[in-house]
Amino acid sequence: MMTIHKEGRTLLFWMLLVLSLANYLLYYFLPEERLLFNLSLGVSILLYLIILQFFRNPIFEAPQEEGIVFAPADGKVVVIEEAFEDEYLKEKRKQVSIFMSPINVHVNRSPIQGTVDYFKYHPGKYLVAWHPKSSTENERTSMVLRDAKGNTMMIRQIAGALARRIKWYVDKGSALEQGEEFGFIKFGSRVDLYLPLDAEILCELGQVTKGARTPIARLKN
Repeated sequence: MMTIHKEGRTLLFWMLLVLSLANYLLYYFLPEERLLFNLSLGVSILLYLIILQFFRNPIFEAPQEEGIVFAPADGKVVVIEEAFEDEYLKEKRKQVSIFMSPINVHVNRSPIQGTVDYFKYHPGKYLVAWHPKSSTENERTSMVLRDAKGNTMMIRQIAGALARRIKWYVDKGSALEQGEEFGFIKFGSRVDLYLPLDAEILCELGQVTKGARTPIARLKN
């Protein structure tokens, strides 16, 4: 089942109104220009469908598996490496990054069940999402989740060259179910996961992911 995400409903309403009005005025004032009208109508429909699919929001029953870290977003795995997380955790972690192209679903979902220990929004640049410095210089949010066994991980939403607006629905102390929506990034972006060093990675570079459905790692504790 598919619905339209709340972040896109107002934009889609006004876009439909403006495009319909523009095509009506073209038809009314230039009735003899049928080729121009047909071209305008075709481009308008194509543009609307592109924006419409961007805001699609699949409805499904998320799996509940303790110890399994699921993908926080639809996209492709572009980074699997060890990295030092120096904002909050202050230690070396396994980093898994998922790039979200404009054609992906852009809903961000909690990879585990847990409580938000830390949350911060950072204004910043809009480098392309795969740029090495995008994790530390782009507009982003940082969220640290702690599960019932004390495992912690950071999930970072990162805006890309096209994504100019990050939305989030959590704060410090929020409780999240596994697969629960915690944010949305508009028009292409990236999500980084900073996992414990002893986590077993279950994904591969280049693998296509589905938010809250693709296993990313298995926690040891």
